[in-house]
Amino acid sequence: MKRIKINEQHCIGCRLCEIHCLVQHSKSKKIIKAFREERESIVPGIHVEESGYVSFALQCRHCEDAPCIEACMTGAMYRDPETEAVICDQDRCVGCWMCVMVCPVAAIRRGPEDQVASKCDLCMEAEIPVCVVNCPNEALVYEDDAVR
Repeated sequence: MKRIKINEQHCIGCRLCEIHCLVQHSKSKKIIKAFREERESIVPGIHVEESGYVSFALQCRHCEDAPCIEACMTGAMYRDPETEAVICDQDRCVGCWMCVMVCPVAAIRRGPEDQVASKCDLCMEAEIPVCVVNCPNEALVYEDDAVR
């Protein structure tokens, strides 16, 4: 399975990954409109953590033994049979936050208006996730587990 991997030495904390994720998941797909009108209803699936001079992007690792899938009482968290990505069906999510509690990398967050879970979906409609495509230092890569 292909996953997004981070090279912390190359991450400069620019947050372009967060911005492009927000725009990709907006209704308009336009940066200005996404920030001015839609920002409150979108939670980026990637978040940049910073501590001093060290920064790195944090997103769902789409674990093989995904504890969020096991913990989800409604079946909202599931593995896509085609891509093997762990996806959250926001229509089925009831906001119990069990997935948030069991995520080993703290990559699942409360979604818009704290009603449903939100996480990286690997930009299912794109060939390569937009965070990877738009990372200026190539700190994010999208590759098979066997590579590296």
